[in-house]
Amino acid sequence: MGKDLTHAIFSPDDRVRFRRRVQRGLDVLGGLLDAEAFDPGTGMTGLEIEINLVDADARPAMRNAELLADLDDSRFQPELGRFNIELNVPPRHIAPEGFAGFEKDISDALRTAEERAGKADNRLALIGTLPTLVPGDLVLENLSDNPRFRALNDEIVAARGEQFSLDIRGVERLRGASGTIVPEAACTSVQFHLQVAPEWFARYWNASQAVAGAQVALGANAPFLYGRRLWAETRIALFEQATDTRPDELKEQGVRPRVWFGERWITSVFDLYEENVRFFPPLLPLLSDEDPDEVRSVGGIPRLAELCLHNGTVYRWNRPVYDVMDGKPHLRVENRVLPSGPTVVDLLANAAFYFGVVRRLAEAERPIWSRLDFDIAGANFRAGARDGLDASMWWPGLGETTAAELVLETLLPLAYEGLDRFGVDPGERDRLLAIIEGRCRSRQNGASWQTAAVRAAEDRGSSRAVALREMTWRYLELQHTNEPVHTWP
Repeated sequence: MGKDLTHAIFSPDDRVRFRRRVQRGLDVLGGLLDAEAFDPGTGMTGLEIEINLVDADARPAMRNAELLADLDDSRFQPELGRFNIELNVPPRHIAPEGFAGFEKDISDALRTAEERAGKADNRLALIGTLPTLVPGDLVLENLSDNPRFRALNDEIVAARGEQFSLDIRGVERLRGASGTIVPEAACTSVQFHLQVAPEWFARYWNASQAVAGAQVALGANAPFLYGRRLWAETRIALFEQATDTRPDELKEQGVRPRVWFGERWITSVFDLYEENVRFFPPLLPLLSDEDPDEVRSVGGIPRLAELCLHNGTVYRWNRPVYDVMDGKPHLRVENRVLPSGPTVVDLLANAAFYFGVVRRLAEAERPIWSRLDFDIAGANFRAGARDGLDASMWWPGLGETTAAELVLETLLPLAYEGLDRFGVDPGERDRLLAIIEGRCRSRQNGASWQTAAVRAAEDRGSSRAVALREMTWRYLELQHTNEPVHTWP
């Protein structure tokens, strides 16, 4: 596609032509939606899991290129930092026993990768932010050797026009600055994909936004960064700040951030793509060889490369995805709220909760978004990221409650019903949702376990650095048991 990104310099003409292609892609998407040409794909799901490489000292191992070359497996791809990789799990229906299939696929792939990493005395860590990172790890020299990442860094840095500042106020406070986007590599996440029909997309996206606060509170697994204890899910604040293209003046003018919760409920997937075009200038103006009008004129389905590339540089916590498989277009909600880890079974419990609750809320006769103000949904999201299971949230019919009580009293029963509607095997449903219940009742997720383990080490006289290293090693040992985090001692 387009230029050789190794030495990409985009001209003003490139940007003008790309912007026109994006607008044309938006028009074509509108026509496709009107033509009802989409595959509904009910129940088709997918997962992407980001992973850290660590060395014998529990420090980041900058060896993803060597590991990926040794694996030679298209399911594994590089991520932003040289200590990151990503596993793309083949999609599948979750009914009746799709979660068991996912568990086998993920476990087998990770076992192979772990064996290969072990040859260099490295291990894999599924965690929201690696606790042993220091600022010197997240520098340009440790950006993955991938032209797309370098071009993206250059474009975001140029758009910012000054250093990216970090100021995260949690239990402790972290202040700092960076001249690159590499600190974003500290944010390792899992993404859930759910394919939905166009007429249902707005309902599923709205439902995903409504439960994002409870989701992140349940799955929080990133309490430490650069040796400081910050938010339960520090990844949220870090990602927002580490890629913010807006200097203070543009923030004051109301310019939207590229890492974005959003500002309204929607009525169509078209609303989100239209917002992308209206609010966000292109970052990577790469032009494809496809003319979507010509493709449509002969009855084909265009890939809308420019529209999709632009969408990929707007980092919504719930992102729309347009794709083409076997000559048929489809739409997916990409849920990007959660961190990686702590274990494979915890990831799948999180997935079961998400898929179940959003289906039930999307199909409700009286939609939750007709009773929940969008700004309150955003406030719940930030509270869940900051305070985890103890976060205070507002929910229609309950008023103020904790995240744990919201899940136990209201959302978990909906998740059971939603998985039943998908046709998930009752044994699989019960096994995975029992993990969610156990987390809420014990008040122990990845973030609270990490925090307690570090506190215990410090109480024994260890320094923070030593405590973080010891905790990380213990975390890795327990991760490999695949016992859910709420049962960890």
